[in-house]
Amino acid sequence: MTALRLDNVSVTYNNHQVIERLNWHAEEGKIYSIIGPNGCGKSTLLKAIAGQLKPVVGSILLNGRSISSFTRRELARQLSMLQQSQDKLPDMTVRTLVGYGRFPHKPAWTAMSQEDEDIVDWALLQTGTLPFAQRKLSALSGGERQRVWIALALAQKPRLLLLDEPTTYLDVSHQWEIMELISEINQKFGMTIIMVLHDMNHAAGYSDEIMVMNKGEVYASGKPEDTITEQTLGEVFGVNGRIERDPDNARLTCLVTGLLPAERR
Repeated sequence: MTALRLDNVSVTYNNHQVIERLNWHAEEGKIYSIIGPNGCGKSTLLKAIAGQLKPVVGSILLNGRSISSFTRRELARQLSMLQQSQDKLPDMTVRTLVGYGRFPHKPAWTAMSQEDEDIVDWALLQTGTLPFAQRKLSALSGGERQRVWIALALAQKPRLLLLDEPTTYLDVSHQWEIMELISEINQKFGMTIIMVLHDMNHAAGYSDEIMVMNKGEVYASGKPEDTITEQTLGEVFGVNGRIERDPDNARLTCLVTGLLPAERR
């Protein structure tokens, strides 16, 4: 079943057209990654899907219904977005922050119900953050903090989870830890996940399908082996490289070997 459909979508940002006549769809229960060079429109597209930016042309349908027809509260019950950088918040406890995820599901200014508290516990448990639920955000490592933000997103109980560079600013071990958590959430709950990534190896290793963007358009879309190719490396990213398959886990690995000559980029 199609969870998300983009028909002929064009989006502007700061009076500049970033995305032009883009068509794409995502099926329920799969993990999708969006990759491409800086400035190609990846994050802008994710914001449009989240309802933060309105297309100037075209339509975005969530489960067959136009995004524009949802109220903000209705949309927050359907999808949750973890942005690349979160606005600075007061130094609160982990549990308090994750509790914010329940706001779309309860009347304004009302206390948390027992059901809300149980869902917060569930989100903390799923992300491994329950042991430090009473710690302040300032006391957490980068990897722990990112898990807490994912717990906040889960507490919304969305059908669609949007992640904008979920491994940014993390060291290598925490990057893979977060990617494993994302994969586990998808497998356990069948949640549709769309994420913007810079690391092609993360995209290749954890995605059912990949969309490659270039200059505001879809360059390629499909399975990792069909989209992350040596031709893609050259034409989209301007680098030489080779694609191999890890013999231990069958995942694709992208090995960049150098820049293309300037005249070919």
